[in-house]
Amino acid sequence: STFGWIKYASPGFSLHGDQVSVLHKPEEFYDTLLERCKKAKFRIMLASLYIGTGPMEEKLIQTINERINNLDHMKVNILLDANRGSRGKINSRKMLLPLLSNSKQCQVSMFHTPTLRGPLKFLLPARYNELVGLQHMKLYLFDDDVLISGANLSEDYFTKRQDRYMLVKDCKELADFYWELVSRISSVSLGLDHSDNLFPRSYHPYKLSRKTYIKAAKDKIWGFYKKSIKSSSHKTPGHLNHDTWVFPLLELPPLSVHQDSEVTKRFLEGAERGSVLTLSTGYFNLTDQYVDTILQKSTAHFRILMAHPTANGFLKASGLASGIPGAYTGLALEFLSRVISTGQDERVTMFEYIRNGWTYHAKGLWYTLPNNDLPTVTLIGSSNFGSRSVRRDLETQIALITTNESLRYRLKEEEDRLNKHTVQFTPEVGTGPDRKPALWVLTTMRLFKTFF
Repeated sequence: STFGWIKYASPGFSLHGDQVSVLHKPEEFYDTLLERCKKAKFRIMLASLYIGTGPMEEKLIQTINERINNLDHMKVNILLDANRGSRGKINSRKMLLPLLSNSKQCQVSMFHTPTLRGPLKFLLPARYNELVGLQHMKLYLFDDDVLISGANLSEDYFTKRQDRYMLVKDCKELADFYWELVSRISSVSLGLDHSDNLFPRSYHPYKLSRKTYIKAAKDKIWGFYKKSIKSSSHKTPGHLNHDTWVFPLLELPPLSVHQDSEVTKRFLEGAERGSVLTLSTGYFNLTDQYVDTILQKSTAHFRILMAHPTANGFLKASGLASGIPGAYTGLALEFLSRVISTGQDERVTMFEYIRNGWTYHAKGLWYTLPNNDLPTVTLIGSSNFGSRSVRRDLETQIALITTNESLRYRLKEEEDRLNKHTVQFTPEVGTGPDRKPALWVLTTMRLFKTFF
């Protein structure tokens, strides 16, 4: 009853907690992708920011290709970001061309944000054009199994970049929903042909007028989502033994859809006194709305997990991106100073993930009710709860609500595994000599806050 409101904000799908597997390691993520692709009988769908160009990614693509060749009725739908997937001479597009020799079975689509258009599109160089907006969802579907994550399809994420991964098995309704959702996003994206050319599937994202494209895309995608809410809002659990609900959330900033962030804010704001919320992000850059909700509207305890600079994915970046880890430290210090100045440093604490040779990309929420030791709710998916996630990028995550003791225990185990590699972030830590951001980073941090 505490969370009954969400049925009217999102489509809901009931299942048994034993249908959910919580994966912990990057190699488990990779092995699951390979295994599920090998065993898929009728459909495979991959939605990611990009696919890497190394041997591990090549093996994944070869596995899918073998499945297509062995099963005439196999359908494969791949959705990536157009700009990130086109970066460099050897890129995601080139990697996927072998799949397109049989275009009747495989479709590759590249979402291009309608925000990047006109002179800006032609002036911004590769990589910098990605600042404007991306297809950021990470969603992998095999028949009626859905693997939701924050991890992309590249070697880092298969080896030493810590993320989160949840496999929902044998849930046809959820799989059908996400298959249709991604198909609709693909239909307003650019298609990739076997000659490595991009073409509009329907509405052109940057040649058509922005208003026309946005209306058409929103009607197609958000229209479907709203219908799905109506058809599921009055549903009871599909079986008497169902003890878990999954609610897919959606953020489409270029189309002015902010459902995911609104639902997330309601979870944060509505948490009862005595609740414990662990909020994790690979990139600490909370929106002003989230900050105000945590500090002014919520009475729950918050533990915030974030990447230490040595575990930040931009650590060894070149150019302007090299200043990003320092900028995140600056933003974390700003937030912590507000926590302390308002006397809330016992209620809100911050921790950094630091692990030799690893980067940290895990994001989501674990919500433990008062007088409980185990989470009842988790949010998991692509959102970093930052300005990009709310203003620029396509995102999806699921809100999973469960009374299943085994699943709750496994969610707690996942949280504890991440906590094991954290140290508390304090003003002393953040202002240490090894943490001081460059002056140019501090002066531009506020200006570029919405871009990273």
